[in-house]
Amino acid sequence: MAEYLIPITIEPLEEGGYLATSQTIQGLIAQGRTIAETLEIAQDVARKIVESCIEHNDPLPKELTSKLAQKGNFEIKIPVPLEV
Repeated sequence: MAEYLIPITIEPLEEGGYLATSQTIQGLIAQGRTIAETLEIAQDVARKIVESCIEHNDPLPKELTSKLAQKGNFEIKIPVPLEV
């Protein structure tokens, strides 16, 4: 099983919740109530888009294939909600 690192942008929505999009994978749009939920939905949408490309022999974006995750360390920022 291959694993890809896909850059996404998450922004808060005025009406509440969050929206995730990606410039790498066209059509990746996910909305959730929390950042964690939005990330989970975005991951599922991205997987379905990539699986569809593979199934229909469509090329994957160059940015995606060059981001093939390799063993080793990488850095990620995670949200930690706190009530202060």
